[in-house]
Amino acid sequence: MDRLTSMRVFSRVIEEGSFAAAARELNLSPAVVTRLVADLEEHLGVRLVNRTTRRLSLTDTGEAYLERVRHVLTEVEEAEALASASSAEPRGTLRVLCPPAFAVHQLAKHLKTFRARYPRVAIELSVPGPVETVDENFDVTILTEGRRPLEGGFVARRLARSEVITCASPEYLDRRGRPQHPRDLVGHEAMVPSFLRELTFHTRSSANGEPEESFTLDRPRAGLSTVHTDTLYAAALADMGITGLPSFVAEEALLENALERVLPCWHLQSTTIYAGMPTRKHVPARTRVFIDFLVETFGGEDRDPWLLAAGCETQLSAPAPKAVAKSKTALAVV
Repeated sequence: MDRLTSMRVFSRVIEEGSFAAAARELNLSPAVVTRLVADLEEHLGVRLVNRTTRRLSLTDTGEAYLERVRHVLTEVEEAEALASASSAEPRGTLRVLCPPAFAVHQLAKHLKTFRARYPRVAIELSVPGPVETVDENFDVTILTEGRRPLEGGFVARRLARSEVITCASPEYLDRRGRPQHPRDLVGHEAMVPSFLRELTFHTRSSANGEPEESFTLDRPRAGLSTVHTDTLYAAALADMGITGLPSFVAEEALLENALERVLPCWHLQSTTIYAGMPTRKHVPARTRVFIDFLVETFGGEDRDPWLLAAGCETQLSAPAPKAVAKSKTALAVV
């Protein structure tokens, strides 16, 4: 027996004053209504309603039980309304997992706009380190796809593409010169992560369909080695040398001319940034509007909006003479 349905039917029978009237209101047959009330009485082991040919009346137990039933049904209706509202109206706490560099350089500065639109949504942001897949403990996970494809049973929407580019301060480049080809990096101050063994530069495919050119360098002995992206960023701003940065990290410094792109025809790596969630079923409104906001903010296209904003997208260029596969030079990367 569906006890909640029986309770609703019992309450409606008393409100309408007859089984037949309750049946019409509930779009049920009188026989079904009669059976549900009888099943409820049998389950409770008491009579709730005195039945005569002309009228219904509650027993003392039925009267006390009806008062509690109405309270229970009100609580259930309020709970259902609250659940429906959470699905239809953006509200509540949104838990977001995000890589630190993207949180610091991009996400944080856009949250004010999101909160202005949806003031009833609070953001709980977690930035523990690199993010490789969607975490079911979070509503939204920001993750990147680079050399390895994304794997797992989750839903993801593309936010943008980001290139890793070489950068240095204008003061450093005025002092040490501006490389025109990766091989020209010989003798420059490099800042690289310790885990890299070699570094490969790529050009964009040319407009006539020619394949991109690649140029691979052995890992240089760097003046600074660290896996911390913001430390490399700060060191480049401090005129320490050439480093590689994701475009979403370098954007503001490029816009302010605090950093200058080195080798504008070449990039080190291209990654696609996604907003992922564990499932598309019963997604709260706060999750839907947040992901829509991110797509709107970053474009959702297979292009780099940060290099576009800074006016230094990777340039198309005619393929240069093929270089040797390996060249022992110095460079900087993220």
